[in-house]
Amino acid sequence: MSWRALARKAIGALALIGAGCAVDNSLSGSVGELFSLEVSKVEVSRDVEALQINYFLNRDQSIDLVAGVTVAIGDQNMHDGTKFALQGEYPPGHQRTTVVHLASGEPVRLLPPVKQGDMQISKNGNPGDQMKGNFSMSFGTGGDLGDGRTLVGSFSATVRDGGFGP
Repeated sequence: MSWRALARKAIGALALIGAGCAVDNSLSGSVGELFSLEVSKVEVSRDVEALQINYFLNRDQSIDLVAGVTVAIGDQNMHDGTKFALQGEYPPGHQRTTVVHLASGEPVRLLPPVKQGDMQISKNGNPGDQMKGNFSMSFGTGGDLGDGRTLVGSFSATVRDGGFGP
């Protein structure tokens, strides 16, 4: 085997190893052509009706909400390994998933309805517990920006109580 062939195999093996070690809190996708998908902190909030994953970027004296992903989960039996669709409505007339972007000094930008996508919860968590998961979605048309674009994310954070308790 030539040196070049061996080097190509080694690089390929490293790429496969790297692909299996996804970063816990990251965003990628074609919406990155519209705004930065760099993340410095992730917060996860949950109640019986909704799950919200907020990706923040600390920019010295300002903080951007890179992506705020809110998903209606009231009809989901959440457990380790749960996988569910992000598109569609729940209940009728209300999108199952909404995504917003808010850069410091700019108005809130609503991304279009999710055309297709799914989320997988690899480690379920209630408030105070660790939750891990990932998602991928493509957007339809509408909203303020992002028509036809994609967003992919992974998250790992201690769940905050998103309820309206006393």
